[in-house]
Amino acid sequence: MKTETNYAEVFDNANIWQILFKIAPPVMLALLIQALYNIVDSFFVGKYSGDGLTALSVIFPIQLVITAIAVGTGVGVNTLMAKYYAGRKDKEADATAGTGMVLSVVSWAVFAVVSALIMKPYVCTSAKAAGAIEDAVSYGNIVCIGSIGIFLESNWSKVHQAGGNMKLPMIAQIAGAVTNIILDPLLIFTCKMGVAGAAYATVAGQIVAAVITSSAIRKPPVWREFKGYAAKIYRLGYPSILMQMLYTVYIVALNIILAGFSDEAVTVLGLYYKLQTFFFIPLMGLQTCIVPLLSYTYTRKDYEKCHGIMKDAILFSMTFMLIGVACFEGIPVQLLRLFSHNEIVLTEGKVAFRLIGLSFLPAVISLILPVYFQAVGMAVKSVMLSLTRQIFCLIPFFYLFSLIGLSYTWLAFPVSEVIAGSIGLYLYIREYKKQKKVPKEIQKEMPATD
Repeated sequence: MKTETNYAEVFDNANIWQILFKIAPPVMLALLIQALYNIVDSFFVGKYSGDGLTALSVIFPIQLVITAIAVGTGVGVNTLMAKYYAGRKDKEADATAGTGMVLSVVSWAVFAVVSALIMKPYVCTSAKAAGAIEDAVSYGNIVCIGSIGIFLESNWSKVHQAGGNMKLPMIAQIAGAVTNIILDPLLIFTCKMGVAGAAYATVAGQIVAAVITSSAIRKPPVWREFKGYAAKIYRLGYPSILMQMLYTVYIVALNIILAGFSDEAVTVLGLYYKLQTFFFIPLMGLQTCIVPLLSYTYTRKDYEKCHGIMKDAILFSMTFMLIGVACFEGIPVQLLRLFSHNEIVLTEGKVAFRLIGLSFLPAVISLILPVYFQAVGMAVKSVMLSLTRQIFCLIPFFYLFSLIGLSYTWLAFPVSEVIAGSIGLYLYIREYKKQKKVPKEIQKEMPATD
């Protein structure tokens, strides 16, 4: 396969900062556009009706599941292709890409059928007003049955990224988001389609992004080989799928705990997740970029370079994260006023944002290290670190602090990040010490990728 960009030329560069600055900005820009789109989408639907905004909130966890399956499968494809590229096995990399495409189509078909069957019962567990239920069922069915675009785009974008091409996926993401933003007011208001119009706009944007990345289409291998490639893809990709699923679980759990205090407390948590996305964009972008880079470099047994990638990625992320810390500690009320003027929200949010802001720097460690273990094929460690952070620490500490009072619940964020980050550092340092014992001449040998 001839990739659009010479992956060896990109990833073999001795200067890690040059690699990161080459591949990271396009991904970060795409994430920024997506973050803006999410807010704009909610803005238009909110202007249409309160029930419509409720519908979007109800369907959001289902959309997270779609993202988890689609992106997680893509990450598995990305990582495995990078391993094959490191061994100069282009044929196997192509077969991996073809397998990923088939897996994406099958995943979409299964998800579409299951979601159509459970949509109404699911919505009724989270919404009570008849209008909200109707809007949620309509919106949910359209975005789930029409989700073929996001499944294919997630796979094809990762194929491009595995070859070092970060620009085309960025262009696709931007084009999809712009399509969505343009169609939202047209379909919702001009065509009088309401919330269904917002759903169709979402689907249209995803399909546009998929079409732009479709040059990554590769022929799948024969069935006998297909099963082996599929197993390898999911072995590498399931940590990402699980991490996304955990995101859904812990948001639901925290909302249940906060609902015991007030609706305003739930609102504060929701506003936090909307705003923190902007400050976490550099970190999320690097998470995406360093997976193929680490996988490629580790497969070539250049362990010192892997260590350099991790050091620079952490330094880069923490530098940008200081902006988030400054904003959450210095201007929490101003941030909250962008969305709400409710005095209770502002009062509690001020306390919450300042306590949560303490978690931003340790979060860099606890979020980057699972990505490292995933990229080098140590999926169990990656999963355990993610479980520790989101399930074993955050939810129990959130509940325990809630017994003292609402204002104390937010301490669960920095406490959880410090604990998970410390465990991750211990595991990483132990692994690095093992790698240091490998002779230099062996490190530079070409490894087998299987």
